[in-house]
Amino acid sequence: MDVNAAVAAAAAIAGLCTGVIAMLAFRWSERDQARPTRSSMRPDINAVLPPGVDTVLSVLRSSAVVLDEGDAVVKASSAAYALGLVRGGKLAVEPMLHMARDTRRDGEIRQVELDLPRRGTGRGEALAVSARVAPLGSRLVLLLVEDLTEARRIEAVRRDFVANVSHELKTPVGAISLLSEAVMDAADDPEAVSRFAGRMQIESTRLINLVQELIDLSRVQNDDPLEDAEPVRVDTLVAEAIDRCRHTASSKQITMAAGGTADLRVWGNRGQLAAALGNLVENAVNYSPARTRVGIAGRRVTAPGGDLIEIAVTDQGIGIPEKDRERIFERFYRVDPARSRATGGTGLGLAIVKHVAASHGGEVSVWSSEGQGSTFTLRLPEAAAPAPAAAPATHPTPA
Repeated sequence: MDVNAAVAAAAAIAGLCTGVIAMLAFRWSERDQARPTRSSMRPDINAVLPPGVDTVLSVLRSSAVVLDEGDAVVKASSAAYALGLVRGGKLAVEPMLHMARDTRRDGEIRQVELDLPRRGTGRGEALAVSARVAPLGSRLVLLLVEDLTEARRIEAVRRDFVANVSHELKTPVGAISLLSEAVMDAADDPEAVSRFAGRMQIESTRLINLVQELIDLSRVQNDDPLEDAEPVRVDTLVAEAIDRCRHTASSKQITMAAGGTADLRVWGNRGQLAAALGNLVENAVNYSPARTRVGIAGRRVTAPGGDLIEIAVTDQGIGIPEKDRERIFERFYRVDPARSRATGGTGLGLAIVKHVAASHGGEVSVWSSEGQGSTFTLRLPEAAAPAPAAAPATHPTPA
């Protein structure tokens, strides 16, 4: 009997412990279910959108925000968060919030363009956006925001380009017009006519060069050079660039020397690459004093994405001030406008070089020291050397 009593007591104690544990587990589960989760705290999960709206908003390119009657964010796209429109479950842009309230009140569609501070920068940069608010059902409001910053930047660049082109074309055209009038007035003076005709020829040549470089720049920006890409020998490009400037260099007694690693090849459009390297060599010759040296050298450098070919053009010219080095690749920018006009420069040569390098997957950089010279380095992806042709198979001659 004592053994049975002990067994019964042990069983009772075990049952009691099991009951206590089960009760604690039940309480724990209830408390865990009552605790608000991250999903339950998001209003876009609990709120009900009209059928199909969620799918449509997910494919829109515009930033989309849906607000309920309490101005809480029901749904917001990732682009809206990236622009800083939504913070802490609320619409963070006050003018857009006022628009949403007005639309909720009268049901009218509203649109406005705003400049918003760029998120994460303290430099005062602004985002240009276009906001459109429309009612969505009986109690929701839809806000669509389009980022216009890049479009405005491109428009500003286009306006500046048109203004610069107009100014650059006006100068030689006006000079030719005045010189032609001078020739007419000096019809009885052969010496004056010859002098004015020479000036007209200089201005017409400058005009032709400007128009040609505008055509080259337009072609570089619009065409895809890799459509007609081929392995191009660096030695050939260097030889063409030297031939292009041989007459000018000879008149100034400038020595042009080519060196570096032989048998290098780059991948790209031969015409564009020749124009880019030719512009660098031409600038080196034009901005170098007489009886100096211009060197062109190529070499292979190792890079993480594959080997690159560096083509460096070094001169002993006047150099470039430090404040101008970041802007020399801009269109129509000249370090010394008077000297550029004297040498026939248009301010487009380095811009063409920059676009050619970028379109070929490379880059161009400059090192310079005032009074000592400059080195422009063009970096381009290397092209694999062509495989040697297989020897023709020989067949035994039948007896």
